[in-house]
Amino acid sequence: MTPTIKAEERPTRPKGELRRLRDQGKVPGNLYGGKASGSTPIAVEEKELLALLRHHPNAVLDLEMAGSDTRPVMVAGVQRDPLTRNVLHIDLREIDLKTPVRTHAPLEPAGESPAEKEGGIVQMLLHELEIECLPADIPDAIPVDVSGLKLGDSLVVRDLKVPPGVLVKTDPSLVVVTVLAPQKDDAEPAEPEANAAETDRSGAEEKTAARS
Repeated sequence: MTPTIKAEERPTRPKGELRRLRDQGKVPGNLYGGKASGSTPIAVEEKELLALLRHHPNAVLDLEMAGSDTRPVMVAGVQRDPLTRNVLHIDLREIDLKTPVRTHAPLEPAGESPAEKEGGIVQMLLHELEIECLPADIPDAIPVDVSGLKLGDSLVVRDLKVPPGVLVKTDPSLVVVTVLAPQKDDAEPAEPEANAAETDRSGAEEKTAARS
């Protein structure tokens, strides 16, 4: 089932109006694409938007607006406060379901590396891929199978299996995941050094006593 987002048109007014919208728990934004040229100023409920960004950040959404038919859209841009990370502005773009789109798909580790039983550490270095496909073919996530990786092994982008119809745009040579060997504790006991220092002090004291 396609997730739904509700929006309302908003008047283009000074910044005070945007502040009023945010005080009401709404996020200002713009809708691009479709038959209209330019953009349409909109506002969406913050709680609804945050839930969609958390669970469906790259999905096709059904946009519902008063006075118009439901239309397919995708999130085109999110502006956040650099300190609080609150969403300040959202851009939505109307799409054609028959035309391929560029978006990102998250990477999720799958399976268990046998190296983990030896203390190895599976480290993900890449967390999403840029892809191109029809909107209906956008995957929720792309699995990264680590079950065959041993200590020191790695997987690069070209090693991943993607669903049919999905074209990967990310550099195929980028490392996605690697298995690190367990770190050894190279620290030397401090006691011998202390004993050596003690011996040096004793020797110095004996020489001093001999001179006196």
